[in-house]
Amino acid sequence: MNGDTVDHESVSAYYSKTLKTSEDLATNACCSIPPPSQIIPLIRNIHDDVIAKYYGCGLCLPLDDLTGLTILDLGCGAGRDVYIASQLVGPEGRVIGVDMTREQLDVAIATKEHHREVFGFSNVEFYQGYLEKLDEIVQLEDNSVDVIISNCVINLCMDKRVVLESCHRLLKPGGEVYFSDVYSDRRVPESLRRDEVLWGECLSGALYWNDFENLAKRAGFLDPRLFEDGKITVENDQVLKKTRAHGIEFYSATYRLFKIQELEPACEDYGQAVVYKGSIPNNLGRYMLDGHHYMEKGKVFLVCGNTYRMLHDTRLKRHFDFIGNWDKHYGIFEGCGTVLPYKSAGGDQANCC
Repeated sequence: MNGDTVDHESVSAYYSKTLKTSEDLATNACCSIPPPSQIIPLIRNIHDDVIAKYYGCGLCLPLDDLTGLTILDLGCGAGRDVYIASQLVGPEGRVIGVDMTREQLDVAIATKEHHREVFGFSNVEFYQGYLEKLDEIVQLEDNSVDVIISNCVINLCMDKRVVLESCHRLLKPGGEVYFSDVYSDRRVPESLRRDEVLWGECLSGALYWNDFENLAKRAGFLDPRLFEDGKITVENDQVLKKTRAHGIEFYSATYRLFKIQELEPACEDYGQAVVYKGSIPNNLGRYMLDGHHYMEKGKVFLVCGNTYRMLHDTRLKRHFDFIGNWDKHYGIFEGCGTVLPYKSAGGDQANCC
């Protein structure tokens, strides 16, 4: 600890010394959403030592065509998601993992040769350092990364604004941050934010969901899209007593943040639509852009202007036909409000367009 605040060193120590494997976690914050079925065969290819030290809270990889892309994993830990992405981008792609904990990275690096033999190629790199200081860790040019992923880690960062701003700068136009993390239904009080165990369990560093969305918008990601979410259960009596005293609920959620300059603050209706071609691997019948966009192959699907751009101005363009233009504006889509968006909270998802 540093005075009354949690610092990088105490968080790193929690993951290198207190937690030996994922079985040592006190909550399901880092393991609440199981991976999709199509990812299971890829996970089976990964070394057991890597799997044992996995602390993520969901799959943070978009399930579309990632062949040949450059992917940056923020807080890669022992490298599970790096090695999943390695298989998806293939030998022409590149996957870069960054983490602050030496003991975790040692596992990722020690198993590189194993994964090269299993995959038939090696396309991964690992670097140690703090996510708030990406420029000092990896020499990446601005506008050079296709997808940035992060799995239950940004909540551990001391300066989340700097991390999101760095992501926006590094992404290519049309690129995205696709990541899972922990959020709260209200702001976490200072007394809990000083608790090392709650920080290590990904609770005390969690952002209030609305603060996160506003922070993302200020960093340049103007329309954060919620992909999926799950309510976090606390099974440790000591931890539960601390959180229950403040009435806080925590959620594991996956978001997509697109770097598209023309996105608008709200979902505006221009009378546009798209038709999914059914050409994305593992998504032949339909494609899920986010939690309220399930687009069936061959069916006309009405979209707002922002959704139109997320499909048209990104790597997804070749998989869709586009209907309409920007000549006429019909107002905002009904239901685009600002209430707690998580289905697992028992409410309706606000965004509907």
